[in-house]
Amino acid sequence: MNGLTVPLLLSLKVAGWATFFSAVLGISIAYGLSRWRSRWCDMIDSILTLPMVLPPTVTGYYLLVLLGRRGWLGQWLSSLGIELVFTWQGAVVAATVVAFPMVLKGARAAFEDVDHNLENGARVLGVGQAAIFFRITLPLAMRGIVAGVLLAFARALGEFGATLMIAGSIPGRTQTLSISIYEAVQAGNDHLANVLVIVTSITCVVILWVAGALVPRRARMSGMPGGLR
Repeated sequence: MNGLTVPLLLSLKVAGWATFFSAVLGISIAYGLSRWRSRWCDMIDSILTLPMVLPPTVTGYYLLVLLGRRGWLGQWLSSLGIELVFTWQGAVVAATVVAFPMVLKGARAAFEDVDHNLENGARVLGVGQAAIFFRITLPLAMRGIVAGVLLAFARALGEFGATLMIAGSIPGRTQTLSISIYEAVQAGNDHLANVLVIVTSITCVVILWVAGALVPRRARMSGMPGGLR
């Protein structure tokens, strides 16, 4: 039972923090991209969503080069007494990077679907930009944002390659559900592997079902994964 509980709790902790950071960064950047009219928007969007298409091990390698002791950021963090490689915090960083595009895509699409006439009408009435965002734009875009956040949580929960590269597989410290499944298969422990796979699969199916229910029907009909574009 401990072989299931520890990786599950660790995965939930890592996925929870990763989702929080992805949501904060993703919503902020998505709003900026949805309102910034420039030829560079799509280029920036493409760069930020690279983890969606890059092999996870490639993403993990980039993180290892950046955050390792020889990396410029890793050296600076080490001087502050912060070590991310082979820690659960490093797993959070890896999960955040791969989950972030889910929030970004979902939030940007949701913000772009908001009727700008409503925002312009509020400006004419003298409503400030912050009030417009929190009282009009954000509520109208909330369903798409929540769907993106749920997809980000599912992605973070199932992250394997990047996490293994930067955090390793230390039982009780960095061994998440997906890594535990890999280790169980390698050790020939089919029973534990089956239990872990079933738990992970059920959790992800529930999350995807809820996310799909939150996305407007016309967005789902567009044919893009999760109704995101």
